[in-house]
Amino acid sequence: MLLIRRPQPGQAALPDGCVAAIGTFDGVHLGHQRIFARVIQVAAERGLPALAFSFEPMPAEFFGRGSAPARLTRFREKFSALSAMGLDYFFCPPFNAHMERLEPGEFIDELLVSLLNVQHLVVGDDFRFARQRRGGVADLEAAGARLGFSVEQIASVQVAGERVSSTDIRQALQSGDLAQAHSLLGRHYQMTGRVVRGQGLGRKLGFPTANVRLNRRQSALHGIFAVRVHGLTEGPLAGVASLGSRPTVGGGGEPLLEVHIFDFDRPIYGTYISVDFVAKLRDEEHFPNLESMTDQMHRDAARARAILQAA
Repeated sequence: MLLIRRPQPGQAALPDGCVAAIGTFDGVHLGHQRIFARVIQVAAERGLPALAFSFEPMPAEFFGRGSAPARLTRFREKFSALSAMGLDYFFCPPFNAHMERLEPGEFIDELLVSLLNVQHLVVGDDFRFARQRRGGVADLEAAGARLGFSVEQIASVQVAGERVSSTDIRQALQSGDLAQAHSLLGRHYQMTGRVVRGQGLGRKLGFPTANVRLNRRQSALHGIFAVRVHGLTEGPLAGVASLGSRPTVGGGGEPLLEVHIFDFDRPIYGTYISVDFVAKLRDEEHFPNLESMTDQMHRDAARARAILQAA
């Protein structure tokens, strides 16, 4: 999949046209997957490339600054998920003051028609766009009839009678309900990142960890978890992870993901790994000393092993 991040003004990025979907696509959940499956199907029927259109930063982050909802997928994770679906292009321009000011007609003319030459557009049933979210499907259909592209609205996916949404996934993660998050995503919730050097305390305590910076403003997930790690061997590796501010050892700053991989001990600094969160064991807590913290770490590891062996 090719990325179009900063297109040249006034120059068509896809002069031969495309079939596209527009949205935030945070999490790339089951509802998003239904939209992309349809995009890929229509693109194949018409002999056109399949394209996902989103913004980075997400509009909610641009408007909300530090108060935006916790992001489910950072940019690289979203790119990987879209690429795995089989899309041909990811159009992801920066959301900035210019994008904020675009009226619905300007958005359509400048981005969908002049730049992408969209031939068929697929959107979700709650899609809004342009300045103050003034644009809707009726605006797209009217413009399409005039300018020569078709519009298709896809119904939301329902799980147990409830609409699948990024908001519901965020709430499931915040409450520690990883099974519910799995049912809405269609897979385990995952974070990815490069392993960085830490303080080395885990190794001294008998629990060497792979430390991963979250690279997001905030996380919907905090606590201690049974996990599986991808990217180091042919198959996944079992482990136990802490995601948070490490209150016992003077934390409180940037949240960090620390993963202890069972029966594995080799240098992996600089390696890019993916971590599947399988089950939440408990919340973070402050311990009076390192001895009591280490005792709890042994109990967490034993419980994580049992959960992963049974899963």
